[in-house]
Amino acid sequence: MSTASPLAQLQPATLWRHFQMLCDTPRPSKQEQAVVDKILHFAKIHQLSAQLDQVGNVIIRKAASPGMENRQGVVLQSHLDMVAQKNNDTRHDFTRDPITPVATGEWISANGTTLGADNGIGVAAILAVLESQDIAHGPLEALFTIDEEAGMTGAKGLSPNLLQGSLLFNLDTEAEGELYVGCAGGIDVNASLTIEWQATEASQAALTLDVRGLAGGHSGLDIHLGRGNANQLAALFIARLSDALPVQIASFNGGSLRNAIPREAALCFLVPKHLLDAVKAAFRKFSADMQQRYQHVEPRLALSLSETSQPERAMTSVQSRLLCSALLTCPSYPLRMSDSLPGVVETSNNLARVSFEGDRVDICCLVRSLLDTARDDLAANLCRHFQMIGADSMTKGAYPGWTPNMASPLLAVMRDVYRNKYHKDPAIKVIHAGLECGLLGAIYPEWDMISFGPTIDGAHSPDEKVHIASVAGFWDCLIAGLAAVPLSANSSAEK
Repeated sequence: MSTASPLAQLQPATLWRHFQMLCDTPRPSKQEQAVVDKILHFAKIHQLSAQLDQVGNVIIRKAASPGMENRQGVVLQSHLDMVAQKNNDTRHDFTRDPITPVATGEWISANGTTLGADNGIGVAAILAVLESQDIAHGPLEALFTIDEEAGMTGAKGLSPNLLQGSLLFNLDTEAEGELYVGCAGGIDVNASLTIEWQATEASQAALTLDVRGLAGGHSGLDIHLGRGNANQLAALFIARLSDALPVQIASFNGGSLRNAIPREAALCFLVPKHLLDAVKAAFRKFSADMQQRYQHVEPRLALSLSETSQPERAMTSVQSRLLCSALLTCPSYPLRMSDSLPGVVETSNNLARVSFEGDRVDICCLVRSLLDTARDDLAANLCRHFQMIGADSMTKGAYPGWTPNMASPLLAVMRDVYRNKYHKDPAIKVIHAGLECGLLGAIYPEWDMISFGPTIDGAHSPDEKVHIASVAGFWDCLIAGLAAVPLSANSSAEK
């Protein structure tokens, strides 16, 4: 690691060195080959058994440390890919450019992009354990999954009977001092509307509405915070206009990732030229209204309206109005809180993407729920919702939630570890996000599972940052947890 890197002086040094390697290696979802190659090379130079499974996950095995051979086998698991999000004014190619870590006080962030601490810190911690010669642990298997952020295809494609461990340490949650024992499942809802084009006229003026500066964030962890949705803000302005005058949308592109609350949107539309002054006045009022509405949660909200060159065609005014109505009446917030877990979102939806693609408008939503039946019902209702404006709708990529087991022996072990570390009880949590534990537990139902990690704020957005001190605390708890793993069933019987 270069001494110029802000990571060079941090502890634990080995973990941060591996995280620097991950920052240096482009790894957006579905493009993880470069980091896979590096991890396979790592296994080779450390003389560890490694394999690629049928979908591209990496599995590395390490024998127990001396005196720990009779402990239960542990699977350490994290995902290799990262969310690729950047600010509009940041020049960065996630397929080629390294991430630039930046130290600010107690935090590490990136330079105008996501950092990849989700889930790079977990990956780096596993590599540090595999490299170590002085950490007490039983038989270890490291499972590095691919494509978690874009569809969980790595976890979905994992074969049963491939792994021998009985305990899973998932290192993909984002609050130090908390232990996670359950998660939401999810499903994508995609709608496609064929555009009814109409030639534009010389009597019309073209304008572009830009929505920028929203906080965005993780569509599960942050969905309850009341943040603005760029797609719905853009649609709201057009809906207000279309209540009083004819508006035709020529293009609409907002949001980028299904699992990120959309931060930016750009919408080009046409109005009669003689109404330009009225439109600009309406925009000034709209901008003032939104600034007031979101002053506490979106202090960086920036709305702009500019005249632009006239396109040759635009959506009809009737269809433009219908599209905006459908977007505005599509829920993009928590629909229900859990009855059994106070303060936890049960079911939510994120209106993630709107884009003009050729002769159609594509709309993408991500539904999450702790209950698979509620997930499926909401997804079906969203399909019906968009079908009402003539869109073809479908669901795909369903994955299950992880049902909490409060009697988990591994939970009892890690609760004691956290008490010893922090001198208080850990918070036991269920996360409104799609941890791979739900899928992995369906494939390996005998596994006892726990998830924990350091404190990461702003995941899935360019504001992502990891708290430096929490990484050391997370590492200490991981090492203590490995040392405290119970005896294997055979060993217990022999005793």
